[in-house]
Amino acid sequence: MSRATAVRKKSVVRSVKAVKAVKAATTAKAKNVATTRTAGPKARKPARNNKPVANLAKAAVRSLKPASKAALKDAAMKPVSKSASKSTAPKSEERYAGMTESEILRAPASQYMNNGQYAFFRERLLAMQRELLEKADLTSEHLREHDIEPDPTDQATIEEEYSLELRARDRERKLLKKIEQSLRRIDDGSYGYCEETGEAIGIPRLLARPTATLTIEAQARRELKQKLYGN
Repeated sequence: MSRATAVRKKSVVRSVKAVKAVKAATTAKAKNVATTRTAGPKARKPARNNKPVANLAKAAVRSLKPASKAALKDAAMKPVSKSASKSTAPKSEERYAGMTESEILRAPASQYMNNGQYAFFRERLLAMQRELLEKADLTSEHLREHDIEPDPTDQATIEEEYSLELRARDRERKLLKKIEQSLRRIDDGSYGYCEETGEAIGIPRLLARPTATLTIEAQARRELKQKLYGN
């Protein structure tokens, strides 16, 4: 065998060994990849134990359930705050001659228009009279303080407002006359009784309209006559 042939033979053997080494490495790498692929999905699978999620759902449902009877009872027994009690507390009634409207309404029919009730309505009528007189004084001062406006539009607006105010004061002037008549009726003992029929007008109607001189039925008949025949 020549030297050249021996060299070629050695190179062929080296090439074969290199190919085998590469093949072996490739096979080992493929096995590792396959192993990781088979093991990977098992690691990524979600846990079948969903107890924490189920517990959270149950807790949410419990929170939506109505409170138990014991809890409602405890809430009812808790004292109400002062601010809440003040907002819900009824306003105190005004007193006239030491009595309120509720006390007047609770009085029996046999005590209708006794001295206490006469004193109650007298003080109430006098309070109405003072209030109306104060409004009249304010209106007079307001009219005296008015100056003529240079702008015609502003002047017309102010005059219209004064006209409405004077109409209101005119109605109050008529009411003042009725109050004076009612006070005279209290003095002569006819207050609280109908001028036409002599029947009792009734405490509820007098509380709503202290200057009333007719029962509801008599007032309705008078208004019907006025509609049919005029004043």
